[in-house]
Amino acid sequence: MIASALAGNEVLASWPLRQAGFAVVGLGLLFLMAAVDYRLLPSITYPIYVLLLGVLGVILVIGTIAGGAQRWLTVGEFLLQPSELIKIGVILVLAHYLAAREAKMESFVTPLLGILLLAPAVVLIFLQPNLGTALVLIVIAATMFFIAGLRWRHIVVLVGLGIAAAVAAWEFVLLDYMRDRIWMFINPSAALAADRYNVDQAIISIGSGGWLGRGLFRGSQSQLHFLRIRHTDFIFSVTAEELGFVGAVVLILLLVFLLLRLLRIASMARDTYGRLIVSGVAAMIMFQMTVNIGMNLSLLPVTGLPLPFISYGGSALWTMLIGIGLAESVAMRYRKIEFE
Repeated sequence: MIASALAGNEVLASWPLRQAGFAVVGLGLLFLMAAVDYRLLPSITYPIYVLLLGVLGVILVIGTIAGGAQRWLTVGEFLLQPSELIKIGVILVLAHYLAAREAKMESFVTPLLGILLLAPAVVLIFLQPNLGTALVLIVIAATMFFIAGLRWRHIVVLVGLGIAAAVAAWEFVLLDYMRDRIWMFINPSAALAADRYNVDQAIISIGSGGWLGRGLFRGSQSQLHFLRIRHTDFIFSVTAEELGFVGAVVLILLLVFLLLRLLRIASMARDTYGRLIVSGVAAMIMFQMTVNIGMNLSLLPVTGLPLPFISYGGSALWTMLIGIGLAESVAMRYRKIEFE
């Protein structure tokens, strides 16, 4: 047991160094994407999307299993999670498709074909199983359809189909643990103490932080390991415990400021393609931020979505930074070149 504890402490100590390495690589990807003219991307969008779909298919066969899910590819000492990177693929492929069919939004065929483009990614990710990321892709697509000018009559039809699909999924598709998480959210008093353990510890962590927190690395719930999965799913609770209400609010305000800047860039974009790319990135960040903080506060079901830019994980961080790089590429090229 002593050896196991020492090994666990070594792993914990390596997380900050690993994340710092991920951040360095991610910043390089950000600057690379910002330097590349986003208008050159359509020529490689579909090949990249098909490649990522192929990788997701391979994962279902030979992927690394961890925590009961088969979502990772082992690359040396690291685990790569392509389901994170496919978010960028979905944003680019839908932006290209919807921009090309901007004049055909009156036809119901346009959103229908867009859904068919999205469906393989959603299905492959759900089969891992990874319901949270599948929902992220659906929210990204819905936002981009709306920004592209989806007609209200189409929205009504799609919402109706979505409700019917959700009912069918509840009965025949969702796994037992997925239903349990939703029921636990709807009726917390009926849940077993063991099932609510993480959520209860997250609430205790947030409450114990007070106004200014217990101090960095001094949180009792996180440092004594009462709060599990504290470096990914419940990192917001660690922030609230160690930095307090003020620190948690500052973190939320920083993310909100980033979203406002993205919306500003989308409004200035010189073309529909650029506007849709930035809108997709903003939808991805906003949904993940809302769900992660909501589940930490026991306001939303636990889904396992990381907090953007904060949760541990190289693939998730790279995805966010690539998204910001794409937005910067759009921002740097919003002015039309004028020839005298």
